[in-house]
Amino acid sequence: MSRELLQNVRMLDPVSKIDRTTDILITENQITAIQENITEIPADTEVRDCRGLILGPGLTDIYSHSGEPGFEERETLESLMQAAAAGGFTRVAILPDTSPPVDNLAGLALLQQHIRNLSPGLPRLYFWGALTAGVKGQQMAELGELASSAVVGFADGLPLSNPALVRRLLEYIQPLNKSVALWPCDRALAENGAAREGAVSVRLGLPGIPASAETSALAAILELVASGGTPVHIMRVSTARSVELIRDAKARGLPVQASVTWMHLLLNVGAISGNAKDSGGGKNALTASFAYDPNLHLEPPLGTRSDQLALIQAVKDGVIDAIAIDHNAHTYEEKTVAFADSPPGAIGLELALPLLWHGLVETGEFSALELWQVLSTGPAICLGQTPAAVALGVPAELILFDPLMSWTVEGHSLKSRSANTPWLGQQLAGKVLQTWV
Repeated sequence: MSRELLQNVRMLDPVSKIDRTTDILITENQITAIQENITEIPADTEVRDCRGLILGPGLTDIYSHSGEPGFEERETLESLMQAAAAGGFTRVAILPDTSPPVDNLAGLALLQQHIRNLSPGLPRLYFWGALTAGVKGQQMAELGELASSAVVGFADGLPLSNPALVRRLLEYIQPLNKSVALWPCDRALAENGAAREGAVSVRLGLPGIPASAETSALAAILELVASGGTPVHIMRVSTARSVELIRDAKARGLPVQASVTWMHLLLNVGAISGNAKDSGGGKNALTASFAYDPNLHLEPPLGTRSDQLALIQAVKDGVIDAIAIDHNAHTYEEKTVAFADSPPGAIGLELALPLLWHGLVETGEFSALELWQVLSTGPAICLGQTPAAVALGVPAELILFDPLMSWTVEGHSLKSRSANTPWLGQQLAGKVLQTWV
């Protein structure tokens, strides 16, 4: 029988709002004892001194991209799941923009077949079904068929430019009892932009994307929710004005949830300039190495410093329910081009927890429980799932995190097949030591 005793570990459980140091006994992957000092230790128990370490529920990523099938040179399901485990994620929901896309039962069955052939003990993968055929935003996908399957909900992961189609989609999905995630972005306003419109984009000579490209689309979505009543999850919130709109919608009782990607909390458009002053001061001194880094070409673009501060506050206030990783692998060749010509997106499953811990918890912006809430409990609730918890008698869905362990972000140190991150070559503190799934 397998037994592990974690002594003097800092236990975080956002479900029960507990943050304390204790001993925890895990027997056959189940939590069998939680108490301050376990003295009766069964034979054949592996005893570990965990002073300074943190034990919390496994993290949940509400949306990320898989390269497989179709773009295996970027990422495979195996490498994505290994990266997730290395970063402390025990549940990951995949967007449907694979090739072929998950817009029918055959596409979903193909992914499920891939999973069955993977190594055991990896995180659990969930799949979003496409809203539109081929994720092209033109006509509805086979929503009824997909709703009867194992999809967690519906999302294209791309903007929908036709409000009439969005309205029909919401009307059709309402009785299906599935989540709907929409990314508010007006492509006509965004045009070929690559950075948030403003002084920094002008100085850098990068085509700008106005904040109104997001907020005008968001306002339209919220009007449709108000008129039809279908619950909607707002993806990739990136502007202070969007926060105001969502705050007002929630105050009016509209059934909306929202998420922000992790990099939009840590960085702003000033990082692209490599100027710490543009980024808001010394807290972002690392940005000196980020100048014109194509790995900072994201969708939506990094916001202003005011946007960043508003997003942080919105997460603390509960206006934004979850932090998403939006892990999006690209090859070295794809990203080694001019900033505006590079495909948007960056990896993040292995990096998010240590960088968020040191960027938000150690700076006093968040408490440890607040961070775990929006990385574990909040995302699970948004997916309609029961959150993982640290409690007696439940299966161990846990991670053990060392916030001080130093490591260097290099291609060979990452489980992901790609290394498109602005932190490549940087030395970080914080590493997940073990994941129980």
